[in-house]
Amino acid sequence: MMIIDLVDEDDFRQQLMLLGIELPADADPETCARLAQAQHQQTPVEGLVQLISEWMQQRDLMQPEVRQAIEAYLLAL
Repeated sequence: MMIIDLVDEDDFRQQLMLLGIELPADADPETCARLAQAQHQQTPVEGLVQLISEWMQQRDLMQPEVRQAIEAYLLAL
């Protein structure tokens, strides 16, 4: 039996925070993506573009709200 670990909102928030993006503890995926985009536009966040690229290659392994937030705010980076 294979167990698949989906990227959920907690994983999404934690990965962004590991890159140095400041996020509220209770931020939903849309808020996380919007704040990450704003911070990246002020000062580029090293590793963010690569992380987004990796996630988009595995979009089937993301919860829908995480994928939608990335597509809405971070894909254009």
